[in-house]
Amino acid sequence: MPHSTRFSSFAAGARDTLPMLVGAAPFGIIFGTLVTAGPLAAWQGQLMSLSVYAGSSQFIATGLVAGHAGMLVIWLTTFIVNLRHMLYAATLLPHVAHLPAYWRWALGFFLTDETFAVMNGYYSRHPRAPLGHWYFLGSCLAMYCNWQAWTLVGLSFGAVFPQLQTLGLDFAMVATFIAIVVPQLGRMPHLAAALAAGAFAFLLRDLPYKLGLMSAVLIGVAVGMLMSRRRSRLAPSAKEETA
Repeated sequence: MPHSTRFSSFAAGARDTLPMLVGAAPFGIIFGTLVTAGPLAAWQGQLMSLSVYAGSSQFIATGLVAGHAGMLVIWLTTFIVNLRHMLYAATLLPHVAHLPAYWRWALGFFLTDETFAVMNGYYSRHPRAPLGHWYFLGSCLAMYCNWQAWTLVGLSFGAVFPQLQTLGLDFAMVATFIAIVVPQLGRMPHLAAALAAGAFAFLLRDLPYKLGLMSAVLIGVAVGMLMSRRRSRLAPSAKEETA
């Protein structure tokens, strides 16, 4: 059942995000250590986590800054990488469309891969939860505070342990994304979309500016939509035959 009060809904959202917090922790530490190893000051790295709040884009931007790339290249590259958030927003929009603009803008800023996974599961179980946006906010703020804390840890220890990012801690994020994706593969369109996206991400991995990743996402979406439409067309035919 949906929660009856704002606080209980908020607390449940934070609680249900705990597994994602564990997976993001090494990722935040590695980002902090990368900042200390590059030309950015520690406060600039923390400011990036506070204002950009997009792990993949932060890693890419830090590398581009270290390589003395121009601002336009940095902006376009991170923009392309973050386009996947448009798909997340489109999926969740029907559940938050009734909210005031300030709620939608705030939740949109805090939306991440992990928060999307939590909220997509929640809205699948409770599509009309009246306090769902408080659950959403709880999940968002838990992940946001977690990211800031572990970025700070990485910045603090980066100077002492400059090779920390080489210890294989990034595998924790891979495991987290596996945990996000696998529960979504129960239906054939979802499975087909995941397989297509994974295959093309591998085949197009050498394209510059992460264009291969974005192309794989679009191909996966297209395959999923085609499979869903095909199943929708076949469903009435199957009902007619059984009748």
